[in-house]
Amino acid sequence: MDITILFFLGLIIALIGVIPPGLLNMNAAKISLKEGHSRGIMFSIGVCITVCLQTYIAAIFARYLNNHPDVVDVLQRVAFVIFVLITIYFLALAQKQPKQQTIQPKIKSKHSRFFYGMFLSALNVFPIPYQAYMVLTLASFRFMDFEQISIISYVAGAATGTFVTLYIYIFFFDKIKSKSFTSQKNMNYIIGSITGIIAIVTLCNIIKEL
Repeated sequence: MDITILFFLGLIIALIGVIPPGLLNMNAAKISLKEGHSRGIMFSIGVCITVCLQTYIAAIFARYLNNHPDVVDVLQRVAFVIFVLITIYFLALAQKQPKQQTIQPKIKSKHSRFFYGMFLSALNVFPIPYQAYMVLTLASFRFMDFEQISIISYVAGAATGTFVTLYIYIFFFDKIKSKSFTSQKNMNYIIGSITGIIAIVTLCNIIKEL
């Protein structure tokens, strides 16, 4: 597989995963507004270092699963149930959320924003199962193999996609912070919709393999 294509696939997949308003991108924007763009960028670089490690772990895990299809069958069914429950949870939560409530990230740490970004990103373990699932999906369509160079290219793309998204939040947050999609209610709708789509894709894969 062309490593350039893999790089851009990793970039796009990471961008999709990070673009909904969340802990990391909202903190990057808030740090930039309060302490300057340079500190926001240092925070983002710290986040991306951790994302590299998380994505590499996810790819290795996906390689193991690819070599043990019986385990994949079980995990697919478990993942389907989990994604359905998450979808129901976020859509139900969005119904109860006041429309005008907005996200107000709280920045308490005054230490190095680089290490703060690494730490905060390490607390967010969602990228590991998300990337493992996406790598398996790419492998099933023969868009990716599990050679070391392919994994490194994909990891580099994922880190770049994450940084691009955080960069957008840092420099354009002033223009989008008053928009409705930054409200908690709409964020819940976005997350619920994404997990719902993933649940449907997973169900199609399960049915196809029966």
